[in-house]
Amino acid sequence: MDSYAKHMFTPNVRAEQDKVGMGARYAATYETRLREPLDADARAFIETRDTFYLATVSETGWPYVQHRGGPVGFLKVLGLESIGFADYRGNKQFISKGNVQADDRVSLLLMDYPRRARLKLIGHMKVEEAEDNPALAERLFTDGAAPAERLVTIALTAMDWNCPKYITPRLTEAEIEAAIAPKIKPLTDHIQALEARLDRVDPAWRGDG
Repeated sequence: MDSYAKHMFTPNVRAEQDKVGMGARYAATYETRLREPLDADARAFIETRDTFYLATVSETGWPYVQHRGGPVGFLKVLGLESIGFADYRGNKQFISKGNVQADDRVSLLLMDYPRRARLKLIGHMKVEEAEDNPALAERLFTDGAAPAERLVTIALTAMDWNCPKYITPRLTEAEIEAAIAPKIKPLTDHIQALEARLDRVDPAWRGDG
């Protein structure tokens, strides 16, 4: 893959970096940064997401950012430099799909709020009907998801891990349950033990009639 800076650090961006003395520093650090295909850490991060943000550019020049969500693992690594996901029935506005017909360049932001991590990806996106590519539909299938209507693949151009600063940790319902389960279990066990003792002393305490 390319260096992320090659596509994002334009002359105007570099001029702004130079104003605060960061231009040369970024030029040096990004020169050899993340030019390899997806490594194990990136693949694991991508395939454990249940949500991400996708940006396309309209024919009027406006950026369009869309949230995509699904079961954990619905975003899949298809190769060393490609990812994909199944597209389901939505509101039928087809803004992202329409945008990539004119300009297939996209940008993705993947977040891990509990661990305060984020991964930025850019690439070229393709959308096809699920019925036209059964083999790919099978690869992109995820347990617990609805049948796919369309299949989305993205040939990655570059990636960049972003700093954790200002990411507020947030937990999903499942993550909260997993976090508090070890603390709740002793209390639950104690309550059950007390109820068992009450059952032996006075079976009518429950008031079951």
